[in-house]
Amino acid sequence: MTVRKPTMADVARHAGVSLKTVSRVVNQEPHVSASVQQRVHAAISALGFRRNEAASRLARGATMLTIGLIMENISNEFYSRLAAAVEAAAGEHEALVVFGSYEERPERERMLVESMYGRGVDSLIIVPSAADHGWLAEHPGLTTVFVDRVPAGLDRADVVALDDVRGGLVATEHLLARGHRRIALISDDDGLSSVHDRADGYRAALRAAGAAVDESLVVRGVFDPWRAGHEVARLLSRPDPPTAFFATNNRAAIGILQALRERPERPAYVGFDDFALADVFNPGVTVVRYDVRRLARSAVDLLLSSSPEPRRVRVPVELVARGSGELPPP
Repeated sequence: MTVRKPTMADVARHAGVSLKTVSRVVNQEPHVSASVQQRVHAAISALGFRRNEAASRLARGATMLTIGLIMENISNEFYSRLAAAVEAAAGEHEALVVFGSYEERPERERMLVESMYGRGVDSLIIVPSAADHGWLAEHPGLTTVFVDRVPAGLDRADVVALDDVRGGLVATEHLLARGHRRIALISDDDGLSSVHDRADGYRAALRAAGAAVDESLVVRGVFDPWRAGHEVARLLSRPDPPTAFFATNNRAAIGILQALRERPERPAYVGFDDFALADVFNPGVTVVRYDVRRLARSAVDLLLSSSPEPRRVRVPVELVARGSGELPPP
């Protein structure tokens, strides 16, 4: 049986206002009192109303909705999967998606935003860099949703992020449960909220277990597998090496794999982010994973709906044991 989708007329009846008033609120037009806006938004939430953004734009004489997706590097498997998922979610609204990579350069990120905005792309999904994003206030007509990370310098922003603290917590708890106490952390830029939160989860798990938080085992700023592999080899060559590793991104996990090919040690390790062939290695790579389609769909849904208040969506994570995280200490 097909369930009829709620319409603006349904919202108007539920809120006790006219259809024109609902239209004004949905399109963020002026001259609607705060109390009436609140009633309309409450009705929208209660009914689960979602307007057809593409049809709305065409009715106003605009072109078909185009969504800009700005991310760090589309060659990274995480970003390529995110791009495909955003494109699929946007397609359900008959919207097009254009992509841009800023290659870890905040100035290029800003250039991409302003270039897309200047070309009429006023709806953006951004995986933000660690730089301050206060300059976005210069573009009041721009609608943005941030994904994977909380932007610096913006008090009011819609954000869809992973439960990164829990991810770091469950990964480290998993290694602690196997008897490991010297657990190294291989991480990205600590200025990124996602990396910072995963590291917080790592430290919280160690403290809860009564294990020492040895900052000499924490490596920051690892952006590629080669650097991760170099740091793993350096740590394993210490007189008191770690017996396990937690990698906060897929590049670091791949770097651990590369480093261990040429070494006799067999430390345990857990990665954050699943990646292709992770279950093919021997042992398979234990990872913290999540539904990237849910991440993308949540971002598109926020982008195409309106709210007077900033919204935060947290996507859950889960640990998938495949062998590498179950190795015991030597």
